[in-house]
Amino acid sequence: MERGKMAEAESLETAAEHERILREIESTDTACIGPTLRSVYDGEEHGRFMEKLETRIRNHDREIEKMCNFHYQGFVDSITELLKVRGEAQKLKNQVTDTNRKLQHEGKELVIAMEELKQCRLQQRNISATVDKLMLCLPVLEMYSKLRDQMKTKRHYPALKTLEHLEHTYLPQVSHYRFCKVMVDNIPKLREEIKDVSMSDLKDFLESIRKHSDKIGETAMKQAQQQRNLDNIVLQQPRIGSKRKAKKDAYTIFDTEIESTSPKSEQDSGILDVEDEEDEEEVPGTQDLVDFSPVYRCLHIYSVLGARETFENYYRKQRRKQARLVLQPPSNMHETLDGYRKYFNQIVGFFVVEDHILHTTQGLVNRAYIDELWEMALSKTIAALRTHSSYCSDPNLVLDLKNLIVLFADTLQVYGFPVNQLFDMLLEVRDQYSETLLKKWAGIFRNILDSDNYSPIPVTSEEMYKKVVGQFPFQDIELEKQPFPKKFPFSEFVPKVYSQIKEFIYACLKFSEDLHLSTTEIDDMIRKSTNLLLTRTLSNSLQNVIKRKNIGLTELVQIIINTTHLEKSCKFLEEFITNITNVLPETVHTSKLYGTTTFKDARHAAEEEIYTNLNQKIDQFLQLADYDWMTGDLGNKASDYLVDLIAFLRSTFAVFTHLPGKVAQTACMSACKHLATSLMQLLLEAEVRQLTLGALQQFNLDVRECEQFARSGPVPGFQEDTLQLAFIDLRQLLDLFIQWDWSTYLADYGQPNCKYLRVNPVTALTLLEKMKDTSRKNNMFAQFRKNERDKQKLIDTVAKQLRGLISSHHS
Repeated sequence: MERGKMAEAESLETAAEHERILREIESTDTACIGPTLRSVYDGEEHGRFMEKLETRIRNHDREIEKMCNFHYQGFVDSITELLKVRGEAQKLKNQVTDTNRKLQHEGKELVIAMEELKQCRLQQRNISATVDKLMLCLPVLEMYSKLRDQMKTKRHYPALKTLEHLEHTYLPQVSHYRFCKVMVDNIPKLREEIKDVSMSDLKDFLESIRKHSDKIGETAMKQAQQQRNLDNIVLQQPRIGSKRKAKKDAYTIFDTEIESTSPKSEQDSGILDVEDEEDEEEVPGTQDLVDFSPVYRCLHIYSVLGARETFENYYRKQRRKQARLVLQPPSNMHETLDGYRKYFNQIVGFFVVEDHILHTTQGLVNRAYIDELWEMALSKTIAALRTHSSYCSDPNLVLDLKNLIVLFADTLQVYGFPVNQLFDMLLEVRDQYSETLLKKWAGIFRNILDSDNYSPIPVTSEEMYKKVVGQFPFQDIELEKQPFPKKFPFSEFVPKVYSQIKEFIYACLKFSEDLHLSTTEIDDMIRKSTNLLLTRTLSNSLQNVIKRKNIGLTELVQIIINTTHLEKSCKFLEEFITNITNVLPETVHTSKLYGTTTFKDARHAAEEEIYTNLNQKIDQFLQLADYDWMTGDLGNKASDYLVDLIAFLRSTFAVFTHLPGKVAQTACMSACKHLATSLMQLLLEAEVRQLTLGALQQFNLDVRECEQFARSGPVPGFQEDTLQLAFIDLRQLLDLFIQWDWSTYLADYGQPNCKYLRVNPVTALTLLEKMKDTSRKNNMFAQFRKNERDKQKLIDTVAKQLRGLISSHHS
């Protein structure tokens, strides 16, 4: 029931809606009927609506029919008129058709022409549009062509600028073309290509600069040498800005040009322009040895590309590697000066380039980076020089090396690098130089001493005399008064050694030049080195000569004379050093020449050698002694060997006339003492078991010959019988036995003024035992003779008493 009511209500609503829509259709303009009809189709009752619409149409048709029936006569009239009009219309149609045909025929050519005109107009419009588009694209193509040309000619920095304009200015205007898209896609590739090519140029530059560092350094050091020579000439004329000028000269140190790894650009950065202009103002006509444009271009390219930090890190890393290679010295560097020179040239060249980069770029390298490299270079260079200089044995090479190090330091100092450590190291090299000098002069002294004839220098003319005096400071008024020919007291090695000592001092002075040392330090260095020369080198040479096996007494005497004169000349050496250093010896902290002790030591050694040599000669003569200890004959002259020995001593001491008095006296006293001691040992030696009174008489004659020699005064200066005291022990012993004065000896023994004070009871007992044995053996029948028995008994009694003296003395 309720459903039926609801359906009926809905039907009424639908019918009312359809009625409303029909009214709208009837009253609304046909242009706006669409939304109305859409509302019908949006509902679900469009079937019923169509039925209502058909019903409404039929109603309107009936109304139209009624209206037409009401006006029928007017309609018939209208039809009649219309039929008349149709005939006229047919005629008009035929005329129009005929006119159209004629017009078509006549306008056919015009249509063709118009069609052609239309086509031309279209082409003209297309051409104009194309020209406009081409005019828009042409700058892009021109820029791209320019970019390619710049890439081809390796003008990378301008190419990068062109690429920027192309990307940001021209390509956006024609971005819808396909070729522009290709260009846009190629731009990153071109940037990478520019980066790679510029980096390749930089690598070539780094390789080239590594190869030519030695040439750069050589030129820089040559200019530093020239500047130093100029400064020495105008030392007292200060020059304003001279240091800056020196450094600017160093920047334009190059008078030849190395071929660049790439063609020069169009002054891309402008940096080279400024530098060249300044250089031309100060040093006209100079050219850079190195083309730095690859560095500048690469730096600017990477800066523009936003990769400056990458470039800086790469550059510094590569230069550090090159620095390590440069600082690695060749193994044979110490053999020649060229090895050191090439090593220094490479180092100087490296830092000249880095200093130039520091001052011509903004931040590619900084002072901290340069200082770090220099600290590394300084430590490695000093270590290498210490090692290799220690191998140098030639003082000339060491001196040349020092000069090279000074030039190396001065060159780098111009560029602002601290070089104090190099000068400190040179003080170590100075010690090495001093050692090599000492070795060289050891050979010089050895040759001088070996080639000397150890004879006084003869002179036959005033010219020869002045020549010797000019070499050695000697003055003797007595000698000057003597007529020619005459002789100097010393031999050739004195002036030669003195001259070589002065040459050594000059050599030491050469090393101290340009070391920025004070005169006091130079003076101290020279004096210390000279002292070493005297006390070690010359001393060893003299000692070797003195200790030679074949050295003779004449040579030894001459050495003593020579060393005496050399010792006196030391004060002149002091004056010589003072003159060349201008530092007085009295100055505080000044070393003194204590090398004079060398000559004293050599003289003492020569004296000792003379004493030893004399004693050896005496021993050689004594080996010729041939005593018949059992003889019963009484001799009347001294033994031949002893006569020869005395003659040798006389001739030897005659040579000692030029020796200092004490030396000659000591030698004479030493020889006499040794002779006396040797004769005593000969008398008491164990092999002589028996001896006779006749043998003692012969021995006494020999001792008297010795005493006669001592009394003759072979060497002046002895007081009275001083020299005879050397034989006093023998004399008292022989007198005791020959005079058989045992009662006096035994009675006075122990008293200070006894006659036989120098006779030792042990010695007396030893000799007495030998005579007792001889008496027993040679006088077998003496026991049957009363006198002989009494004598034998006396000998036994004396021997017993001597033993008592000995035992009481020891107790």
